[in-house]
Amino acid sequence: MLINLNGNLVPKEKAVVSVFDHGVLYGDGIFEGIRVYSNNVFRLKDHIERLFDSAKFLNMDIGMPQEEMVKQVVKTVKANKLKDGYIRLVVTRGVGDLGLDPKKCTEGVTYFIIAANITLYPEELYVKGMAITTVAVRRNLSETLEPRVKSLNYLNNILAKMEAGNHGSAEAIMINNLGHVAEATGDNIFYFKKGVLYTPTLTSGALGGMTRRTVLEIAKELKIEAVETIVTRYDLYTADECFLTGTAAKVIPVTKIDGRNIGAGIPGADTKKIITAFKKKTTSLGVKVK
Repeated sequence: MLINLNGNLVPKEKAVVSVFDHGVLYGDGIFEGIRVYSNNVFRLKDHIERLFDSAKFLNMDIGMPQEEMVKQVVKTVKANKLKDGYIRLVVTRGVGDLGLDPKKCTEGVTYFIIAANITLYPEELYVKGMAITTVAVRRNLSETLEPRVKSLNYLNNILAKMEAGNHGSAEAIMINNLGHVAEATGDNIFYFKKGVLYTPTLTSGALGGMTRRTVLEIAKELKIEAVETIVTRYDLYTADECFLTGTAAKVIPVTKIDGRNIGAGIPGADTKKIITAFKKKTTSLGVKVK
């Protein structure tokens, strides 16, 4: 495996980052998770645009145009001969000292790109659906840490994931401080009720996921009414169908929440339509690697 470290392809054993890097010391950085489907880097330009938006929010100069970062990702995929898989692109503020002050990071950002594989959930769950659990860990307040920024600070999500695991569940539903549904630990959440598709607003504490965006586009194409709104646990418990979306997770049905069957307790017809349409998009929307 070859890692792209600051533009240089190096074996993974030699892909090292300084212990004085602000990303290591303080989580001062951002990342993107990107999928490759049949030599197509799915929504790559959209991912890079979001990466640069996150950097702008953190007042971090990546030091190259978006087009160059796209080329670096493609170069990494080619070098690893990755036809289908997962890309992790990380950018940190770079090397500084032991202090908190980001102004001490004077050498420019550190970035690295990993092109490998990932399996988030067992394949059988994509067929029969998964059971998920609401956890006590609350979603970070958007006033303190903007959830639309994919930062290296994922302790909030990790704590929720740990709690779900303690309850024997593969995934957690995270609630915000108002008691509204935000998202899962690494996925957005959708549900159907009487043929209408609903998902929490981004201001509820959800990340603007690329798969989420794709599903909303698919709904429009299929003439399914889609609504971004405030969502409560009541809405989920009484839904006809439910599913999660994420770059790593793709689209996965949810058939049980907090011990309650969703609809008939099996993946629904509308969810299956979304999954079928999404699979078609994965090989047509993005940047082809030749």
